[in-house]
Amino acid sequence: MMNVAVIGTGYVGLVAGTCFAELGHRVVCIDNDQKKLAVLREGGIPIYEPGLEEMVPRNVAQGRLTFSDDLAAAVKKADVVFIAVGTPPGEDGSADLQYVEAVARAIADALEGFKVIVNKSTVPIGTGDRLREVISARTEHEFAIVSNPEFLREGVAVDDFMRPDRILIGASDERALDVMRKLYRPLTREGAKMLVMDVRSAEMTKYASNAMLATRISFMNEIANLCDLLGADVDNVRRAMGADTRIGPDFLRAGVGFGGSCFPKDVRAILQTAKENRASLDILDAVMSANARQKVRLVDLVKEDLGESLVGKRIAVWGLAFKPRTDDMREAPSIEIINGLLAAGAEVIAYDPEAHETSSVFFGDRITYAPDPYACLEGADALLLVTEWAEFTSPDWERVWAMMRNHALYDGRNLWDPRDMTANGFRYRGIGRR
Repeated sequence: MMNVAVIGTGYVGLVAGTCFAELGHRVVCIDNDQKKLAVLREGGIPIYEPGLEEMVPRNVAQGRLTFSDDLAAAVKKADVVFIAVGTPPGEDGSADLQYVEAVARAIADALEGFKVIVNKSTVPIGTGDRLREVISARTEHEFAIVSNPEFLREGVAVDDFMRPDRILIGASDERALDVMRKLYRPLTREGAKMLVMDVRSAEMTKYASNAMLATRISFMNEIANLCDLLGADVDNVRRAMGADTRIGPDFLRAGVGFGGSCFPKDVRAILQTAKENRASLDILDAVMSANARQKVRLVDLVKEDLGESLVGKRIAVWGLAFKPRTDDMREAPSIEIINGLLAAGAEVIAYDPEAHETSSVFFGDRITYAPDPYACLEGADALLLVTEWAEFTSPDWERVWAMMRNHALYDGRNLWDPRDMTANGFRYRGIGRR
């Protein structure tokens, strides 16, 4: 058992801290948000992430997981300290390091001996060196900087942590490497692969990985749009491409573009890094442009069918969060889609299993929220599927038909079979589907 301090209780910090406790370590999660701490101490979960609602209370009850605002005390007791605070995009697109550096200064002031300081926040290449400068300027105690990027997907973050594809460790200090190997031993003894490299390479790997996944998504969306024009079916293309072992099937599904807290922010950040170093990443420029266009693809299809003006049209939207199994609305395609519909004069009624509260920040009272997926279909001229929640996979199509005024379906995730939809009398439009 090791003593672990995790500073920050957002998606990354809370998942990491809880999972380390689940692995048998003694963990204290630090935050300065008293309301959030109160919720966590009472067994509540301030974010929606499946699995945490069982794991947090269990580890709190067993004494392995605690929550505090006393950073200095946590650092003094810890064998390893994780920085897991936000790095929001700055005005130029690069990651804002003010919170990371503030935490680094606070850690430095609390040091009383050698400590392993691990950055788990997504940060620009070279941040490890910057943290070393910041901390060295405030203390004479020894410490080691480690980069341990997270590769957690919202909605399945707990499973990703407990069953990782790989554990990436960027470090050059042997003492730090020994600590990290002990920390992750419950996972590596079960077969998890640990990759050790220098700090800058670990920092770069995080950005490069997300940029590659974003590239695959945008590429397939561009192919889907061409399929629309040529009468091909992108689902057939996707399956055949994915069968090629050089390509593989993952991240080849066409849709309405990517969103969330990682892909858009990280691609912009690495583009800014390239710009600052007088390098070009033309492919990633194209990725972001393609994604911006794709987010309004459904609006374009609706206007093709119903006209440029949607005044008097009632549009139902299924799904608001940027992906299923989360309530996260950051850069969600639904924002651009619904804003486009509203700008054209449409009345929008939406349903999402989890994101009504988080989406209200973006839409306020400009749209109506339905209590269930069928309630938003009453008198609808069109139904737009934006987020592929499992409950939307096989709805009661007879009920859907009976409630809608016009029977137009716009499948932004290619979730439904076009043949079934047309056989049931619906007018179906997918993304690159024939």
